[in-house]
Amino acid sequence: MTDTAPVLALDNVSKTFGHGPQAVHAARSVSFALHPGRTLALVGESGSGKTTAARLIMREYRPDEGQLLFRGTTVGGSSSLKAYRAAVQMVFQDPFASLNPAHTVRYHLERPLRLHRPGMRGAERRAAINELLARVKLDPALVAPKYPHELSGGQRQRISIARALAVDPEVIVADEPTSMLDVSVRLGILNLLNDMKRELRLALLYITHDIATARYVAEDIMVMYAGHIVEWGETGKVLGNPQHPYTRLLLSAVPDPDHRFAESAGTSELAQVGEIRRRAALPQGQVIELAPNHFIRPLPM
Repeated sequence: MTDTAPVLALDNVSKTFGHGPQAVHAARSVSFALHPGRTLALVGESGSGKTTAARLIMREYRPDEGQLLFRGTTVGGSSSLKAYRAAVQMVFQDPFASLNPAHTVRYHLERPLRLHRPGMRGAERRAAINELLARVKLDPALVAPKYPHELSGGQRQRISIARALAVDPEVIVADEPTSMLDVSVRLGILNLLNDMKRELRLALLYITHDIATARYVAEDIMVMYAGHIVEWGETGKVLGNPQHPYTRLLLSAVPDPDHRFAESAGTSELAQVGEIRRRAALPQGQVIELAPNHFIRPLPM
């Protein structure tokens, strides 16, 4: 993947909700690492466990097993929690619900500066807010005094990204950041995420069900189903030569204008969708390395 040390990693993390036959195994021995200047895409259908992984990283949930590592050290005590929360920021799926309608854009960007940079004075804060808005390609004089309802969905998501950047994070967790936006503005948000990663050397976890956008922004990809990571590696290798039946099933849902539906990859999996899902929800097999930086956990027999 990369020779640089990971900023953040999940190490065999599991999370279960409920008990007995009704228990939901939302994450099962999940391991992955986030590296500076790279994007890891976590893809899968709704309910596969992607958002649970994000909430484990954001410390909304505590793992039942395994550990969360930040700069190689287990994340634990409250003394380090404030620094961790500044270093690991999240961009939410819904740009309409993630901003408080009672406050201006300036307030939304000033608040994290006050909390995490208490030594910054008024003039410095105003300059920092202007710089943040310019970084996400918004006019500070025009946008800063506005309220969220006066902005478009794409503008709101840019404000959410600016707010995440306000505290100089090292990791950004972007949970379906374009799924509620018009198609016409999605590319701008994806390009902004790519620019951010490159210029600021951020480690980016991009969570999505949309394989097309994952291919666009991510160097590495992990496919998740029923709490399991079933296939992972370099994006081009995994999507160019998918070996797990569930990965092929996901790819079969991506329209390909160059092929008729009957010729599309994964159509054989469509006929077995129920069986693939049933077997993919069971404990998975041992990891197989198919090629350098391309791995699968084969379906159990």
